[in-house]
Amino acid sequence: MSKKRGTGMACFFYGTGYGNGFPDVSTANVEIHDDGSATVHTGAVDCGQGSNTVLAQIAAEELGIPYNWVTVVSADTDTTPDAGTTAATRQTYASGNAVQAACRQARETLFEYTRTILGVNTIAGLVARDGVIYVKGYPEKHITYPEAAARARLAGYRLVGQGTFVTHTTAVDRETGQGAPYWPYAFGTQIAEVEVDTETGEVRVLKLVAAHDVGRAVNRQGVEGQIAGGISQGVGMALMEKVHLKEGRIINNSFSTYLIPTTLDMPEVQPLIVESYEPTGPYGAKGVGEPATIPTVPAIINAIYDAIGVRITELPATPEKILAALRAKEGERQ
Repeated sequence: MSKKRGTGMACFFYGTGYGNGFPDVSTANVEIHDDGSATVHTGAVDCGQGSNTVLAQIAAEELGIPYNWVTVVSADTDTTPDAGTTAATRQTYASGNAVQAACRQARETLFEYTRTILGVNTIAGLVARDGVIYVKGYPEKHITYPEAAARARLAGYRLVGQGTFVTHTTAVDRETGQGAPYWPYAFGTQIAEVEVDTETGEVRVLKLVAAHDVGRAVNRQGVEGQIAGGISQGVGMALMEKVHLKEGRIINNSFSTYLIPTTLDMPEVQPLIVESYEPTGPYGAKGVGEPATIPTVPAIINAIYDAIGVRITELPATPEKILAALRAKEGERQ
């Protein structure tokens, strides 16, 4: 039988953010308008991972208004405050915290005015949901966000907020090895099932089960997309992607020569979202971007070993390397 199947597993932990005491800071601004809507300004770059969506959800939750009332203006160096790079799986955590703090400040200013209208002593006696501000325990006594915001502005209140979040890390002591270089950490496990053709050396990844601790999933569909995207990159790294150099120049500098996975190369992906609640994150959230790629390669390489008993130690695991390893194994056996 030329095709053999195997299963492999890999586990990881990964520190998010810049780490090792390097300043990891994000700032966001928010303004509540007369119609009850809000605009968030953040320097966070959404390059497809969905940070604009997540930051809008966090703002809507904190302000107590519908999601579609929030507009996110992002990555405009002329109008938005610095939020750091979209790297290190940090934007949901760092900018999410900054947006939450900015929205809390703006909401509390609005509540400070609204409490006088609704007749409560402190803003702690108010709560907002779906664009309506209520008296706690007495929902019949309420005012809509648009009415409250418009009246507050006419009364001289400026419904703006700014939030800055600094991650809590310290540099590692070089002598003792002690410190808190990253916070928070992501954890996860992936299990890969592969099929190896021993005649051609071709490897097909059939299925990947990916369990990831994300703190709390602000947007479950977004988390699942991040996991699938990370796995696709891991499949490419494991089986086909390699930069070829000649005299310091890349010679496979197009997608006709540098191969990446297509939809036909993707396995069945079963994401398992583990919600542990990160107390320092916005509503318990932390990152999942880069962590989704980390265990894919070792899980696939372990599955190849389980299938045919050879250990591939140089990536990518091309058909040529698979066949060479099988020939070497056969020679050793003889």
